[in-house]
Formats: sequence, structure tokens, C-alpha cells
Amino acid sequence: MANKPVQKVLVVDDEEPIQELLKYNLEKSGYDVKTASDGFKAVDIAKKFHPDLVLLDIMMPKMDGVETCRLLREIPELQKTFIVFLTARSEEYSEVAAFDVGADDYINKPIKPRALMSRISALFRRDNKKTSPSNTITIGDLTIDRTSYTIKIGTREISLPKKEFELLYFLAQNPNKVFSREDLLQNIWGSDVYVLARTVDVHIRKVREKIGEDYITTVKGVGYKFALN
Repeated sequence: MANKPVQKVLVVDDEEPIQELLKYNLEKSGYDVKTASDGFKAVDIAKKFHPDLVLLDIMMPKMDGVETCRLLREIPELQKTFIVFLTARSEEYSEVAAFDVGADDYINKPIKPRALMSRISALFRRDNKKTSPSNTITIGDLTIDRTSYTIKIGTREISLPKKEFELLYFLAQNPNKVFSREDLLQNIWGSDVYVLARTVDVHIRKVREKIGEDYITTVKGVGYKFALN
């Protein structure tokens, strides 16, 4: 039986002691780890390294974590990559900004290594459980392929960050069924991640901007559904 590929993690933080702490604990848990001290270096490394997970500080010199995340999400090979923010900031707008650019989780400093390793394991476990009898959904001229993480409307191909893609795919799997924000948070982000309900609204808005307003309908006072006309 072939050995399972080692999962790769990119640690991005301008504080060397934090880099070393995370690198030590990650490698001890069996991950292949690279580090970067700023956003520009992180993007360059990620293009070649193709990490399965990026641990990303928000407050960094040269380019902050939010802008770094946005650039990472533009790299096609990183559409399935988890991005987890590590930050000493606790303001709501920072959290919303993080999820707005495609973050999967948001963890406050000071970092507790054992708790962090548990959160990382939970992310990978949840992703492995996301299976479907068919990885392709076709509704009208819209095709959603979860194998390649691609979306097409007619012949036009559209790129969505990982969480936006998962949100659309989940709703399209359950057409005309209404889901509350809490339902969507549970199914897309999971119970291991604390995410504001407003984050769902932000992701819905971004999906609509890219695929049009006709597919996802707001049910006032309840939530959202994928509408079949």
C-alpha cells in the first residue's frame, strides 16, 4: 500500500520565535514545513511549495496578512489550501476582513501549540469527510466540479476561493432547500471553528458577484437557498 503523502504547511509570521515554535510542533506532528517572514516571501514560496495549509499572521511589515491571503487565493493551485489566520487582534472587523478574503479559520494569539494542532487536525479530517456520490453538479448552464474546483456558466469558467466554492456546492446539492446562517456555518465551517454569522452573508454576496444573482435566493428572516426556476 502506498504511503499517504505528507501534508505541507507554510508558516508566515514576522516574529522568529513564533515561526520556530510552530515549525517545531508541526514537524513533530509529521508535517512538512516551510516558513516566511513576510507576505511577499510567502506568496513566492507558496507558488512552488503548494502547501495544504497556510498559517498566516495578520500584522506584518511590507504586506499584511489580509492582502497576502487575497494574493494566495488568486493562485489556481491553492484553491483547496486551508488558510488560517493567527493574530493578536480581536476586533470584529479584522475577523470579517479575514474571512472576506477567503480564510478558513481565525485563531487568536497567544498560541497554544496543542490546541492549534488539534484545530489543524480537525480541518483536515472535516475536508476528508466531504464526499459525494457525484462530484459534478449540473443545473441549467451552471456546472460545478468539486474534483477540479471549477465552475462554468456556459463556456465561461469562474474561479471561487475555497469557502465560496464549498458554500455554492453545498447549496446546489440541496436545491430549493432553505438553510439558516447557522446551518451553513455548521456545514461549511464546522463546529471546530468560531465564525460570525455575518461571514455567511459576506460569502453569499461574493458568490453572487461572480455567478450572478439568479442562483442563490434570500429567504427573508430564514436564510438562503439555491433556487431552481
